[in-house]
Amino acid sequence: MRLEIGNFHVKSIRFGSQTAFENGVLTVNKEEAIDVINPDKKLKNIDLYVVRPGDNVRMLPVKDAVEPRARPDGRPVFPGYTGPFSPSGDGVVHALKDMSVIVVGKHGGWMDGLLDMSGPAAERTMYSKFINLVIVAEEVEYTTEMSEIHKNRSYFRLAAHLLAEYVGAAVKDKHPEDWECYELGKTGGRLPRVALVLHLQTQSKHNTGNTNLLYGRDTGFMLPTLSHPNEVLDGAMVSDYVSVSASRFTTYDFQNFPLIKSLYREHGKTIDFVGVILGTQETTAEGKDRDANRVVNMAGLLKCDGAIVVIKGCGNVDVDFFNSIIGLEEKGIKTVGATPVSTGRDGTNQPLVTMDARADAITCGGCEGEIIELPPMETILGDLYSISRDGYPGAWTSDPVYGPSLREDGSLIIDIVSIFESDGCAGWSNKTTMEF
Repeated sequence: MRLEIGNFHVKSIRFGSQTAFENGVLTVNKEEAIDVINPDKKLKNIDLYVVRPGDNVRMLPVKDAVEPRARPDGRPVFPGYTGPFSPSGDGVVHALKDMSVIVVGKHGGWMDGLLDMSGPAAERTMYSKFINLVIVAEEVEYTTEMSEIHKNRSYFRLAAHLLAEYVGAAVKDKHPEDWECYELGKTGGRLPRVALVLHLQTQSKHNTGNTNLLYGRDTGFMLPTLSHPNEVLDGAMVSDYVSVSASRFTTYDFQNFPLIKSLYREHGKTIDFVGVILGTQETTAEGKDRDANRVVNMAGLLKCDGAIVVIKGCGNVDVDFFNSIIGLEEKGIKTVGATPVSTGRDGTNQPLVTMDARADAITCGGCEGEIIELPPMETILGDLYSISRDGYPGAWTSDPVYGPSLREDGSLIIDIVSIFESDGCAGWSNKTTMEF
């Protein structure tokens, strides 16, 4: 499989009468785009905005981010989801770089986050560095019933992916500015065989079509499976709404997964990159043991010498994380784990700990309990009051030490767990690693 990604670098986005891309400027027909992204008429009061790095803009609740793309051969960018199934990971796709499509609602909650384009929160996420085309909308039928909340989130998610396809089509027949090519060719000589174990958010209690999707299918019902890395980069994976905002994988993450690209850069030089094992996160002890066993067996069949285990979220998923690491080490496969930690703002939440000495190589993307103060912003896209109303995991209505998260002047004091994509579990980070 050989994936060729042709890149078009976006310098500006504006609205106009025709959707087109010329000389780095993406022009979007707003009315046409809004009609495309709401096929089932489940969203209302839809509008589009353009926000740029440094803007005095706060967005919340943010629900997903997607990179606009198109396939010159006309296949859907997200096969099995935005169109009929077709294989991904092989062939040519065109991508609009230096931008993303962001979708924002009016009601938030556990899985939604905050994105600032300037100030201290902007330093914690890569999405503040992009020019963002932002959807702001409301559910036609708002409800506080959990299963219906998940269904409503699916309409926002679909809108973002349809908009990414719609604007991506502007470069479908154009000549890219530069290219990225990904192919697992043969390596010269015997190099260590390394796999990436990517644990997806699949916890069955949330199986309402809102776990990660693989070719449009809910991964909440699958056992760990083997994937070519190109499939992950090429639209086979679609984001979920289960994990907290700081440590989730967005669809943009899957499309540009930094750890996959890093492993590709070393392929044939220092390692033989043999593939991606898509792990799962069960909610029962038996399920966790079963899934870890499948991960280890696949790594053994691949004759792995080493593995990187990546997991998002905290809590019972720590068991999946350590089960995979310990099982791989038992098999003689040298393993490194990558995860955030969530000790809580007072340090009393569960620590990331195991008594097994084989889990001795762990990298941390950040502590989700870190407190941050944010100034008020001139422009709010979405609903500022959702942060104190809708149960964000990193916000509170009152606290004996800090007071309420939302202050009268519009400033905030929150845990960074509420900042969209602040942990960079996929490999995005401006942090430095320290050894202890």
